[in-house]
Amino acid sequence: MRRDIFQAIADPTRRAIIALIALQAMTPNAIAENFNTTRQAVSKHLRILTECELVKQEYQGREIYYTLEIAKMKEIDEWLAQYRKIWESRFNQLDDVLLTLKK
Repeated sequence: MRRDIFQAIADPTRRAIIALIALQAMTPNAIAENFNTTRQAVSKHLRILTECELVKQEYQGREIYYTLEIAKMKEIDEWLAQYRKIWESRFNQLDDVLLTLKK
């Protein structure tokens, strides 16, 4: 089943995993050490992130390392950009109102 990237980032544990592997490639065991949960639960999160193509697996010998797919994160940024423009516009309007009230 092809999952949506927004399903992946909806979960706080998956967002934490993304933050971890953004710094360096990590094995599932190394990732699991950062959470108070089972290795199987972390594997499930990694499977979802892999299905969404936010992370990829790289084999080094018998070990699997997970790395972040930066290009896929760009997709999230592009979606947020449309709302960022709206927020900035509203903040500018609020600044204008506050300046008017201050005068």
